[in-house]
Amino acid sequence: MRFKDRWRWDKDVHQEWIDQIHDDWPGVWSVINTARVTFGSDMAAYLCWLGVRLMEMRRILRGDGSIYLHIDHTAHAYVKALMDAIFGRKHFRNEIVWLYKTGGTSKRWFSRKHDSLLFYTKSNKYNFEPQTEKSYLKHKYGFSNITILEDEGGLYREVGMRDVWDIPALRGNQPESRGYPTQKPLALYERIIRASSKPGEYVFDPFCGCATTPVAAERLGRKWVGMDIWDKAHEMVLNRMADEGLAVPDGEAHAIGQTRLMTFGDVQYVTTPPIRTDDNEVAVPILRLRLQPAAEPWQKLSRSAITEILRDAQQRNALVVCGGCGRELEKEFMHLDHIQPRSERGANHILNRILLCAPCNGTKGDVFTLKGLLRENNRSGWMQDKNGAVSAQRRATGKAEWIRDFWDTPECQQLLNTLLEG
Repeated sequence: MRFKDRWRWDKDVHQEWIDQIHDDWPGVWSVINTARVTFGSDMAAYLCWLGVRLMEMRRILRGDGSIYLHIDHTAHAYVKALMDAIFGRKHFRNEIVWLYKTGGTSKRWFSRKHDSLLFYTKSNKYNFEPQTEKSYLKHKYGFSNITILEDEGGLYREVGMRDVWDIPALRGNQPESRGYPTQKPLALYERIIRASSKPGEYVFDPFCGCATTPVAAERLGRKWVGMDIWDKAHEMVLNRMADEGLAVPDGEAHAIGQTRLMTFGDVQYVTTPPIRTDDNEVAVPILRLRLQPAAEPWQKLSRSAITEILRDAQQRNALVVCGGCGRELEKEFMHLDHIQPRSERGANHILNRILLCAPCNGTKGDVFTLKGLLRENNRSGWMQDKNGAVSAQRRATGKAEWIRDFWDTPECQQLLNTLLEG
């Protein structure tokens, strides 16, 4: 993925993305905030856009699966931190330097002739097929290993592949080129696919506009899934498959010797957005994915809306009462938290929410339930007014239940409008 300066916080970032990151990935939000301060809001918007997609990629990635993300120097440092937050720094395997020789030099800095591939896995048990490259021994003050790409003579042997890959960038006159500046060479993708998958396994590319991943996967005998927002992506896949001799139009002969070729109809194509799949009935049997139950309207309240509703519910004496320690503070000092933590499958909707002061929010984290926080505050001496805290919890739960039960009534909608407009 090559960073382009085209994301804007006010136009390209959706509130639901912010809510999801706040609720489920606070470490990711820290990375985004850091980028906003040190680089600017355009980088923060890009990381928000990318972050919600990487979260979904991690969710659907198989336990022994791997992910490779291509990035150039502009956003590299921030994206590395983003992936550490999502996949875990202990699951970082390599930064692969893709070295290429293209025209153009600079008189103001060293010529930029490489991009990076960040290689992460879902867990510590992952599939990896070691790759080799040819080396020769050059005798000068002893023997030294020198990696080469072409036959230069000398004594050869196979060595383990290093993390610097010298693969030529695409040029416009090459047969596989489709004229897009971000298109990557098949050789690069084939090396990745060989290293981290076996024949018959699935390869997924959510940004497959130039069809390089589907072609590389098909050539190597992998199953594949490609997605792209570009409405011509399907046509590109079929054209490239045909050009590579991997598929033929429907009705044409589709066998060469003992090898059966795909027809265009074998490439399944849908234009409806994919449905999030987990926690319920099987949605796609071949992938063994599960369909998420539909949410009720009251369950779709945004993070900011829930905060305003609970501020109103927990208010006392013009201040807001913390549901963890009973302290009364200005609303700006209150943080939205979960009653049942996300680590224990606590929901994001209003019935599982409470407002806490900053110290209680930090203590609770994703470890304690709300009851556990009360016990911890009693033990540590942080509790100020337990009755006040319990009362705030009851008022918050009561207001949430009322909104759930009376959602469709004019009174409920009027209250919501008043709170959100205020």
